[in-house]
Amino acid sequence: MKYFLVAGEASGDLHASNLMTALKAEDADAGFCFFGGDLMQSVGGTQAGHYREMAYMGVVPVLLHARTILRCMKRCREAIRAYRPDVVILVDYPGFNLRIAKFVKTKCRIPIHYYISPKIWAWKKYRIRTLRRYVDRMFCILPFEASFYRALHFPVDYVGNPSVDSVAAYRATRAVAPSPFLPDHGREGSLPLIAVLAGSRRQEIKGNLPAMLDAAAAFTGYRCVVAGAPGLERDDYVKYMNGRDVPVVFGQTYALLEHSHAALVTSGTATLETALLRIPQVVCYHFSGGWLVNFVFRHFFHVPYISLVNLIGGREIVRELFGAKFSRKRIRAELARLLREPAYRQRMQDDYDEVIRLLGQPGASQRAAVRIVEALKSEPSGRG
Repeated sequence: MKYFLVAGEASGDLHASNLMTALKAEDADAGFCFFGGDLMQSVGGTQAGHYREMAYMGVVPVLLHARTILRCMKRCREAIRAYRPDVVILVDYPGFNLRIAKFVKTKCRIPIHYYISPKIWAWKKYRIRTLRRYVDRMFCILPFEASFYRALHFPVDYVGNPSVDSVAAYRATRAVAPSPFLPDHGREGSLPLIAVLAGSRRQEIKGNLPAMLDAAAAFTGYRCVVAGAPGLERDDYVKYMNGRDVPVVFGQTYALLEHSHAALVTSGTATLETALLRIPQVVCYHFSGGWLVNFVFRHFFHVPYISLVNLIGGREIVRELFGAKFSRKRIRAELARLLREPAYRQRMQDDYDEVIRLLGQPGASQRAAVRIVEALKSEPSGRG
């Protein structure tokens, strides 16, 4: 069968590439055309566009690059028409993908499957109307999403979480060959480590990194190491270190976390990965206009937490310091508890175990692929 996938950012490229690999295992005749990135290209198929052409975040950047985004959308639509796939699989990125879904459903009559739900449970709940109208199957990666959608009378499948797969793959690799991180950055007898994950975008690093490093500097018996994000360089971090000589490691985030005593983590998938590795953490996220951010969050969002760990656990497992709560003093105080209070650390790790149980076993991509192929075999496409 022929599959057309659309992923609009780096994380979507990763998850879509894993899904493509799983689809090839389920469907020997699988062919791919896609809007995505280098990881998807490495699996094979025809690349109709690269996500870097449309990876803009926030209202102002989107408005400034509206023409570019519209050109990408037009090219994506034309590629779908030309390829005539059996199914279109959308991966997260709702601002772009929901418009593609409307086009495909109304103009091409091709089944739409969505892998990794838009986060309408956090805000923009009204988008459920669009999903009901244009999406045939939804495959979720967070356990609470299934009950959220079912309460809105929209059936979904929970297939597991890709981060569980990534951590399991790391551990399997490490079992064969020991992690190279420890000999390089944490020799026996050196100071214990504090991992610093300041975000994946330059703007996040600018806002988060200085306060994180200042807070950690109070603990002279520990050494900070910064996890570098894909697509960035050491210089993107050094400019916000205020002259400190702090190592930045790339492509070794799991190894860094595993060898750390605690972590300062910017909200996102990294908070979940840190929990899966059972490392005590503080969630830190700088926003301009802090008090206003907290007001908007309390009154306009539908969720009580920003971190995936707390959302999945349904309670405050890790401390969230964002908006007006983000300060060097608060980060330092919470980090002190993680480093110096064994009972507090243990309680957090025990709560992590419950989150890990709720997420389930590895195999998210494989389960999604099986259900996609089964659905297509039982309901042949009506390509137009």
